[in-house]
Amino acid sequence: MRLPPKSLRPLLLAALLLCAPALAPLPAFAQAQQAAAPATAPKPGTPVPAGSPLQAGPVHAQFAIYYAPRTKADPMDTLRSRLAKLGDAPKLLASMPKPSEVTAPVLFANWNTTTVQQTYRAPEMEMLQRFGHGITREQAEALQGSSQALIIDFAHPSKLALPAMRKALELTLQVARDTNGFVWDEETRELFTPDEWQKRRVDPWAGGIPDIASQIVIHAYQADNKLARAITLGMGKFGLPDVVVSQFSWSMNGPMGTLVNGFAQAMVEGAQIARPGQFDLDLRTLKQGGLRDPKDKEAKGTTPARLSLVAGTWESGDPRNRLYEIGFDRYPGPDRSAQQVALLKSTFGAADDSVSRIKHNEEILAASKLARAQLPVLRDAFAKGLAPGEYILVKAPFITRSGGNEWMWVEVTGWKSDAIDGMLKNEPVEVADLHAGQMVKVSQAKVFDYMRRYADGREEGNETGKVIQRGVGGKR
Repeated sequence: MRLPPKSLRPLLLAALLLCAPALAPLPAFAQAQQAAAPATAPKPGTPVPAGSPLQAGPVHAQFAIYYAPRTKADPMDTLRSRLAKLGDAPKLLASMPKPSEVTAPVLFANWNTTTVQQTYRAPEMEMLQRFGHGITREQAEALQGSSQALIIDFAHPSKLALPAMRKALELTLQVARDTNGFVWDEETRELFTPDEWQKRRVDPWAGGIPDIASQIVIHAYQADNKLARAITLGMGKFGLPDVVVSQFSWSMNGPMGTLVNGFAQAMVEGAQIARPGQFDLDLRTLKQGGLRDPKDKEAKGTTPARLSLVAGTWESGDPRNRLYEIGFDRYPGPDRSAQQVALLKSTFGAADDSVSRIKHNEEILAASKLARAQLPVLRDAFAKGLAPGEYILVKAPFITRSGGNEWMWVEVTGWKSDAIDGMLKNEPVEVADLHAGQMVKVSQAKVFDYMRRYADGREEGNETGKVIQRGVGGKR
């Protein structure tokens, strides 16, 4: 009998939108945003070339300052005043130059008071509930009628990506404070009060290097095959590719988020791809961010992660930027899921996946009956659609070599009538030809227990596990 392995228990659960290394489930309304792949994008699946990732051409970023209802000072005058006081300030131009003409940091500002509602409208209430930082409900409501916005475009050579972006973040903060505005990051699709912009964008730098988790977001959502896909937004501000990881189960949310954030941090710290399509990520060598915290053994990793890197495939809502997709084929395993498990075990250490040999006594069977009574409710909930980041596990029997049962957890990916499809989450001990991560089929009639994990971290079920943890039930 198995308890849920640690990899399925709470792990780095704060949403990455709050700058923690986990994946933030993306609501359906945000998934609909459209973005086209750059015309020069390499063919998906092409190995990332050696010498990457910093782009050759200039870096571009766009921020906007919204006013609700109106500004307390002229934004253009304020911008000019702040530029005059800022050392090594970007040059304010009357129009944005061609990319080939960007040889030093420049900016172009558009003070829009006529067409904001039509061409650059503030985010709607539903978006602000998810992607607004420090915004009160009253402020969000006022922003719906905002007709004023200062739109600032920054451009600079890629070799100046970090110092120029730091200046851009600071300048935007100063103008927003002076004029009582709210800052929009076009790359990450978030809105901030000035205080939140300072806390999340300006302060998390050390030695000229940002904690990248504070500068980007990761959107994660369920793909058509019922598995998850996650992508960063915001790496383009640093002249770097956004990062994709796909076809993983929601219960891998935490370690996958750590992996993506770690690779993004390595790139912003200047790491280069030494061999085409390959990169060895050692979280212990990072200079910035919580991923290298020596007190957090689970976050910093135990051995380097051997990543495969290919050009990513664009989907609706992706940023208009290069995409690097993380692959797992440098690890052993008969399929992608098994390779994912192998990488995570190697990098973060093996989860506690011990086997308890338990007799099904009256208390265990009563707990199972209580859990099984909820299966029809769970099946209906699954059919209606779970929230992004939510998942269900069922404990089911698998026949051992000796003809007995090994009870293991399966993450549900399909559920129709009595038939349940899912991903095996335990590593079998006594069952041949099965492995953790393998897609399996089980019968609802034979399910012994369940565990439902909500997107906010709440859990229910695991009734037999509660009994086992109390030490009830004899070994056999």
